[in-house]
Amino acid sequence: MTYAELHRQVSLDIEAEIEAAIAGLVPAPDTGTAKSAAKSAVTKLLRHQKLRHPLSVLPMLVHGIETGNPAPAVPLAALHVLWWTSACYLDDLADADARPHAPQGSPHPAPPPALDRNEALLASFLSGSVLPLRIIRSLPVPAAVHGLLTAEIATGWAVGAEGQLADMGTDPASATPRSVITGYRGKSGGPFSMITAMAAILAGSDSARVALWREFGYVFGILWQIFNDQEDILSGRNEDLLNGTATYLLTCALEDSPGTAARERILALCTAARNSAPARTELTRTLLSPALLHRYRVDLDAFRADAHRILGVLGGDGRYLPVLRHLVDHAAAMLLQPAPDREPDTEPVPARAASVQPV
Repeated sequence: MTYAELHRQVSLDIEAEIEAAIAGLVPAPDTGTAKSAAKSAVTKLLRHQKLRHPLSVLPMLVHGIETGNPAPAVPLAALHVLWWTSACYLDDLADADARPHAPQGSPHPAPPPALDRNEALLASFLSGSVLPLRIIRSLPVPAAVHGLLTAEIATGWAVGAEGQLADMGTDPASATPRSVITGYRGKSGGPFSMITAMAAILAGSDSARVALWREFGYVFGILWQIFNDQEDILSGRNEDLLNGTATYLLTCALEDSPGTAARERILALCTAARNSAPARTELTRTLLSPALLHRYRVDLDAFRADAHRILGVLGGDGRYLPVLRHLVDHAAAMLLQPAPDREPDTEPVPARAASVQPV
C-alpha cells in the first residue's frame, strides 16, 4: 500500500471530519434561515486552495505505526488539511505581494483575484487557528492531552512563521546552503513536526518517542520543501525565480561557483529573473548543470537517509511503517535532470545592481 492508496481509502472520512468542524464553527442563527458568512468563507477557501498532494494521511500513518490503528487520527488529518490550507494561502499572498507588478498599460495585466482578499484572510485565520483548536477540543481524551496538542499547534505556527519570515527577508547574496536548510526546517519542517508529534501524543506514546516523531517531522519537512522546489522548476511556474527566493539549489550554485565573476553572473541573473523570462531561462539552465545536480542528489540522499534512520529507531507496526518509508522515498525523489547542451548566448549578462532588495 502507498500513502496515496491509503488516502483514497480514508478521504471521505477526512472530508466528513472537515465538514463537521465547519458546521460547528459558529452557533446556528435563531431563525435557522440565514447563512453563516464564516462557514461560507472557509468553504470557499478550501475549494480555492486545493492541496496538490494527499499528505493529510501523515498523522494517520504515525498513529497506525504507534498503535496498529490509524483511524483515531482522522481528526488530525482534517486538522492537517485545514492548517495547510491556511498556511498555503498566506504564503501565496506574500509571494504575490513580493513580485513586481505589471506596469500600467501592460498587455498582460495581473488577473483578478479568484477569492476576495479580505474574506480569504479571515477564512485563513479560522481555518488555521480556530478550527484546529475546535477539533482538538472535540477529541475524547483527557484535558492534559488537549493541552499538549494545543501547545503543539502554537509551536507549529511559531516555528513555521519564523522560517517563512526568515525566507522572505533573505537576500540570495548573503544566503548559504546551511542557512536555507535552517529556514526549510522551520517553514516546512515546523508544521510537519507539529502534526507528527500530535499524532504520537494522541497515540499515547511516551515523551521519548514523541521527540523522535517531532524530529522526523522536521527532516521530512526539509525533504518536502526540496521536493516542492523541484516541482516549481519542472512545472514551469518558476515562482521561486519570480520571487527572488534563495532556494537550496540556488545557494548551492552560488557556493560552488568557480570564481567571483561566475557568482556575480548568477546573482545578476537572479535579480533580472524577477522581470525577465530570458533571464529565468538562463538561470534555470545554470541551476540544471550536471555537477550542481550531482551535489544536489548527494545532499538529498543524506536527508533521506536521516529520515529512514529515525524511522529505524522508532520501529512500530509492520503494516504502516513501510507506507511511511515509501512516502519518504517519494519526497526524496530526484526529479531534476541536467539541461541539454547548447551554444552559449551572445547577449551580455545583465549587470547586478549595487544592492538587492530583500524578498
